Amino acid sequence: MGKSVLIDTGPLVAVLRRRDEHHEWAAAHFQAATEPFTTCEAVISESFFLLERARDGKEALCGLLERRVMVIRYSLDDELTETIRLVRRYADAPMSFADACLVRMAEKSDDAVVFTTDRDFRTYRKNGRQVIPLIIPD
Repeated sequence: MGKSVLIDTGPLVAVLRRRDEHHEWAAAHFQAATEPFTTCEAVISESFFLLERARDGKEALCGLLERRVMVIRYSLDDELTETIRLVRRYADAPMSFADACLVRMAEKSDDAVVFTTDRDFRTYRKNGRQVIPLIIPD
């Protein structure tokens, strides 16, 4: 099995919103993907909110979920303590709840890479000091 690609809100919204500055970049990564992206419900929630006014954006997001282009592999019930630890650790960043969930997901997978447009991921660390591998625009 190849690396696990954890998708953040930015690329997800970008691929569904043609006017987004990162649309072409995100679309190229979606087309190249051979495995479903992995994410958490917090990312899906943020994405639905940000696609509220995008024409057919919410429906397109529903389609990606139904076609299993993305799969939810995070249980806050199981990861509550560690997720809150991350939110508190990066309180000055500030770290969003979705970012905390993705960092925690990265901590649990040695081969995970985060697909994001969020530059804060350059400062986040997993397991204390480990750099999180990223797919991020230049």
